[in-house]
Amino acid sequence: MIKEVNIIGAGLAGVEASYQLAKRGIEVNLYEMKKIKRNDVQKLDTFAELVCSNSLRSNDIHNAAGLMKEELRKLDSLVIRIADKTKLPAGSALAVDREVFSRLITEELMNNTKIHIFDKEITKIDLDKYTIIATGPLTSDVLMNEIQNFLGEDMLYFYDAIAPIIEFDSINMDIAYFKSRYDKGSPDYINCPMTKEEYDNWYKEVINAKAVEVKDFEKNIFEGCMPFEEMARRGEKTLLFGPMKPVGLGKEDKKRPYAVVQLRQDNLRKSLFNIVGFQTHLTFPEQKRIIRMIPGLEKANIVRYGIMHRNSFINAPKSINQYYQSKKNPKIFFAGQLSGIEGYVESIGSGLIAGINMSRVIRNMDLFEFSQNTALGSQSFYIANTNPAYFQPMNTNFGIFPDLEIKHHKKQRKELYALRSLKAVEEMIEGGVLE
Repeated sequence: MIKEVNIIGAGLAGVEASYQLAKRGIEVNLYEMKKIKRNDVQKLDTFAELVCSNSLRSNDIHNAAGLMKEELRKLDSLVIRIADKTKLPAGSALAVDREVFSRLITEELMNNTKIHIFDKEITKIDLDKYTIIATGPLTSDVLMNEIQNFLGEDMLYFYDAIAPIIEFDSINMDIAYFKSRYDKGSPDYINCPMTKEEYDNWYKEVINAKAVEVKDFEKNIFEGCMPFEEMARRGEKTLLFGPMKPVGLGKEDKKRPYAVVQLRQDNLRKSLFNIVGFQTHLTFPEQKRIIRMIPGLEKANIVRYGIMHRNSFINAPKSINQYYQSKKNPKIFFAGQLSGIEGYVESIGSGLIAGINMSRVIRNMDLFEFSQNTALGSQSFYIANTNPAYFQPMNTNFGIFPDLEIKHHKKQRKELYALRSLKAVEEMIEGGVLE
């Protein structure tokens, strides 16, 4: 009898899990409903769509997200391989052309004879079949109710926001200029400088701008994607220490700007740029008005407005173990943001771990525990073992890594974390994680 796995959802986690299973000779039925029923933020028919930023954050291994990407490269991640192939200039970050990235991943899965793709909405979970649920933060209400009935608890959620995208030809480059902070790497970001007077006038308009009415249950906002107008309301200088920080972005022989708005390349043609850190819940007319007050963006053509959307997730410490496997049913795994992690790279990592361990369940092998000394392992350990009463999704960070066991200078800490992690990955490979 051929054993097969059903994977619900072809986002970052679902496609990574599909690839990890298929490369180990296991048949995969991949279900994706977006061609027949899209959620509020989906625009493409293809898989692994990046609906928020096009950046997978830092590529520097001295940053936890950069270190996780390097771990994924060593463990043969399909999604990271395609991300590297479609990368755009973005300083030390790994940003991609989101359409090409999504298309190439889709083509890779469609050409894999072990992966069978179904354009279908799943509304019921067959608990007798091996299944990975990777439906993402905007899981349909019907399936969410099904998951809730299975877990026997309420779904948790927070509200997220995405940033607007601007057409490059509409940016006034007589005012704006290309530069990376402190001239590190190539000058990949467009910078729109503001004087103090310009910022003060703009700030007053922002804090009084009309936002879409927020319902009471939408007030649980994830700090990492806080709308910029909400940040502004926390204090006049809050943005100056966040997305509008001017330090290291001055032009030669000119006075340092008081504030800077940055835009990052969004596609390979360099025709689209997204506004960095400008997730927003403002109404569309107010977005246009506020954005066009920024020097250099007076005639900005906004091709995608920012919106807020629900991000749903399970209470991971109650529901799954460090293998992303259900505590109630060993045939059921969760992956992606629905599993209680936050971020693109983290979603990819959860899909890789879930796929590898589902393959081991099917082949009657012991589950493989990822070392806590790695970014991947520290994340899976955190979501399975933190206090369920206060659980919230969190990006990977060195704060959840085990303490270093050797004496060291504080400045060495990140380097030592990275060295320890990559050594642990090599030991995991020797221990059979790639089998």
